[in-house]
Amino acid sequence: MTDSLPRFARYVGIDYSGAAAADEPLSGLAAVDVHPPDRARIVRPQRGRVRRWSRRTLHEWLTEVFAADVPTLVGIDHGFSFPEAYFERHGIARDWDQFLDFVHEHWPTDRDGVSVEDVRRDRCGVGPPPAGDSRWRRTCERRAGNAKSVFHFDVQGSVAKSTHAGLPWLRNLRRRFGARVHVWPFDGWTVPEGTHCVAEVYPRLWNQTPLREGHTPDEHDAWSVAEALCNADRSGSLEGWFAPHLEAPERSVAAFEGWILGVT
Repeated sequence: MTDSLPRFARYVGIDYSGAAAADEPLSGLAAVDVHPPDRARIVRPQRGRVRRWSRRTLHEWLTEVFAADVPTLVGIDHGFSFPEAYFERHGIARDWDQFLDFVHEHWPTDRDGVSVEDVRRDRCGVGPPPAGDSRWRRTCERRAGNAKSVFHFDVQGSVAKSTHAGLPWLRNLRRRFGARVHVWPFDGWTVPEGTHCVAEVYPRLWNQTPLREGHTPDEHDAWSVAEALCNADRSGSLEGWFAPHLEAPERSVAAFEGWILGVT
């Protein structure tokens, strides 16, 4: 335990889904909110009769979270960037904002009616998307152990669709909130006091407890993430998560490849 005060007052875990299109309700999209001293709770859409999130309605809810003056840490389980080999093959500057613009141009998956599969099959967008290789993995994925490549489509446990569906929404949040939302580690390894923070997470680090009664596996993963973030901040271990031990070359690459929070 530590005597230091928590950095955040609220914690959100999101189990993401890259299925279907941005405006379609999805059974595999789950969000859990912890706002101490209240206990964790599953969050569901409150508008209309739809009880499942779409990526669009989830994005709208997150904008409400970030508009509030309550420093919040959000963990989302999809890749926040691509491996260095992709930047090299396609001549992309090692700059995350330029990368997001590049992805959005080729993967406009935040548009209604557009799915990841539509882009993969060249049914929309500006032409066949620049290819990646399923053998490419980011440094953080290799360090995490079994984390799959963001280009490893069509296999169980794949994060590829979620990543390609989620990156445009990160870009939208960034364009809307700017420095009010610190995207770790792209905006720096140290999170300023009083700001919101969004970080990539890997639920397998924390979801080894039995499935809670009445919860789906996706809700269980989101719950595990939210509780892990809260407990780490309250115990003082979150500071160590924000400062993983990396050699200088690894840290330089992670500045544009990203890192998984909790992989130290």
